[in-house]
Amino acid sequence: MARATARHILVPSEEKAQALKEQIEAGADFADVAKANSTCPSSRQGGDLGSFGPGQMVREFDTVVFSAPLNAVQGPLRTEFGYHLVEVTSRQD
Repeated sequence: MARATARHILVPSEEKAQALKEQIEAGADFADVAKANSTCPSSRQGGDLGSFGPGQMVREFDTVVFSAPLNAVQGPLRTEFGYHLVEVTSRQD
């Protein structure tokens, strides 16, 4: 069964997500940005969601996690929870 590890940043607006993505792309540390800005409880771990399989996250999130290149920030991605920036850190197919 496929497994992935990922981290994310959850914010209420697409504009905020895009601004944070630009900070990360300019060299800011993903974990530090997550700790300072994410509304998800995972922010305490720098946005780390641990290991999970397909179907354990909302559909939009799953689609990105199980198809995106590793270690590249994806998003903003809209789900029912808000806007996410997602970084897949590992994946086994």
